[in-house]
Amino acid sequence: MADNRPMGELLQAPTEGYGEAIVISKINADHFEIKMNFLQLVQANPYHGFERENPHTHINNFKRITSTLKFRDVPNDVIKLMMFSYSLEGSARVWYDKEPPNYILTWEDLVKKIMNQLFPPSKTTHLKNEISRVTQRFEETFGEACEQFKEMLRACPHHGFTKLAQIDIFYNGLNDNDQDSLNAAAGGNLLSKTNREALQIIKNKSKVHYSRNKPNVSRINTNSKESASKTDDRIDKLADQISTLVDIYC
Repeated sequence: MADNRPMGELLQAPTEGYGEAIVISKINADHFEIKMNFLQLVQANPYHGFERENPHTHINNFKRITSTLKFRDVPNDVIKLMMFSYSLEGSARVWYDKEPPNYILTWEDLVKKIMNQLFPPSKTTHLKNEISRVTQRFEETFGEACEQFKEMLRACPHHGFTKLAQIDIFYNGLNDNDQDSLNAAAGGNLLSKTNREALQIIKNKSKVHYSRNKPNVSRINTNSKESASKTDDRIDKLADQISTLVDIYC
C-alpha cells in the first residue's frame, strides 16, 4: 500500500526508540516526590567511567546516599533505579544512553550490566594479578604496605582469594625485617598460627607501626588514598544533609 505522506515528513528522523533503558515500576504512593536537593546531591558525585574510577565504589556510595530516602510504599530499589542515570557522566553516560529502551528491569540487573560493561573480565584479571604480585617497596612502612594491600582488595571485591591466600600473599610480599617481626610476634613462625590468629597479629603490628612517624619517602600513591578518604567523608556528610533536605515519610 502506498505511503501518501509528504516527502518532508517521510525524511524526518524517527521519534520512536528513544525511551529510557531503565524500567521504573508504577508508584502508587501518595505525595511521592524526589526533591531537587537530593537530585543535586546525586549529581555532585558522578561516575565518569575513567580508568582510575571503580564502579564498585560508585555503586556503594550511591547506595549509601539513596538509603537515607524512605517513602511509604516505595521500595528503595525503585528510588535507586529512578536516580541512577543522574549519577553518570562522560563515557559512562554514553554507555547508558546507548542501551535499548526497557532493557534494565531491576536494580540487580542494572548492577550486573554496569559491571559487565565497565568492569570487564580483563580488568578483573589485571587486578588479581596485581594482588598476587604485591611487594612491599622501598621505605614503605609495614602499616602503609598493609593499607595498600587492603586497598587493592577493595578495588576488586570479587577477587576470590581466601583469607589464607591473602595472608600468604601479603606475608611473602613483605621485606625480610617485617617478615621476621611477624614471626617473632607469632612466637617463631606466623605459619604456625590459624588464619584468625595470624590476622590479629598483622592487625596489631599495623596499629603499632601506623601510629609512628612515617618516613618522608614512600612509594604509596597517597594522593589516591587521601582522595578516596575525602570522598568517603564527603559521602557521609551528603548523607547527613539528605536527612534534613528531604521529607521522610514513615
